[in-house]
Amino acid sequence: MISYRIVQTCCVLLALITSGCISFRGGSETTHTYQLTLEGGLRDVPAADGNSPVIQLNPPQAEPGFETTRMVYLKRPYELEYFAANQWADTPANMFAPLLARSLSQSAVWRDVVLLPSLVPGDYRLDIYGFALQQEFLQSPSQVRVTAHAQLVDLKQAIIMGMQRFETIESAPSENAYGGVVAANRAVAVLLDQITAWLRDCVRHSSTCRR
Repeated sequence: MISYRIVQTCCVLLALITSGCISFRGGSETTHTYQLTLEGGLRDVPAADGNSPVIQLNPPQAEPGFETTRMVYLKRPYELEYFAANQWADTPANMFAPLLARSLSQSAVWRDVVLLPSLVPGDYRLDIYGFALQQEFLQSPSQVRVTAHAQLVDLKQAIIMGMQRFETIESAPSENAYGGVVAANRAVAVLLDQITAWLRDCVRHSSTCRR
């Protein structure tokens, strides 16, 4: 038979737990949140003249499986996994948009860079789709791969001027999520330079702006 003292003790513990005086954390971890960002401030570049074109930027579209703030990693090809206690402040595709606008604004090619939706008319429109950012533990050290497809549309002539796939890879300085964040920011900086240079060639009607 269960003694009265044991029953009394159980009732007291239950009351404490219910009131919140005792909590069981169950091994919960602190969630770490990271940003995609560019190091350094604005560069001093010559301003574009009044006849320079205006470019509109559509919101970048993420690759399926990457429309999330969860941080993606691979331990074997084709299988997406997500860090449990590490996340992005926003989806990488959403954080990429203002960085791209900043990079284009500093290129001295465009009179204005317009983030859509907007009523401001433009001469060109840039579409970014298939954006993906992943840390790959398929080798040592691990690597971060960033990929994106770009399409430039001439709005005056209603034609596609060029389409291009971009990819950058950077090695992580440590084998964890934070190492992936450092590598991701480096990879994104390189990707921005590639897209900015490609758009400059497109405006100049260079053969490197191909479909």
